[in-house]
Amino acid sequence: MSNFLVILFFVLLALSIIPQKSDGEFEQWCIADEQTPDEELQAALDWACGKGGADCSKIHVNQPCYYPNTMRDHASYAFNNYFQKFKHNGGSCYFKGAALITELDPSHNSCQYEIVP
Repeated sequence: MSNFLVILFFVLLALSIIPQKSDGEFEQWCIADEQTPDEELQAALDWACGKGGADCSKIHVNQPCYYPNTMRDHASYAFNNYFQKFKHNGGSCYFKGAALITELDPSHNSCQYEIVP
């Protein structure tokens, strides 16, 4: 039993001195849910790039995030742009259930997804 307590003590000690990220330090991106049909993604994309106020210029033809030219990729970029722009002012990553939060950076090739701490 005493060996167990010694090991437990050292495990707890190690955990207490390893720097931990606070909740506010996690990087989060907003992307399209893979299970959402394209028609729903299109409606959410149209809103995000229109009334939502997202900057969707990078998903236009000949821009860095145009490829891959899929509804899911374009929606993901637009959703994230909206989320990063408005998350500190009440904006969410919901889009009527078409989006979700990820902690894996969705950036690819020349397409860099914005992150606002």
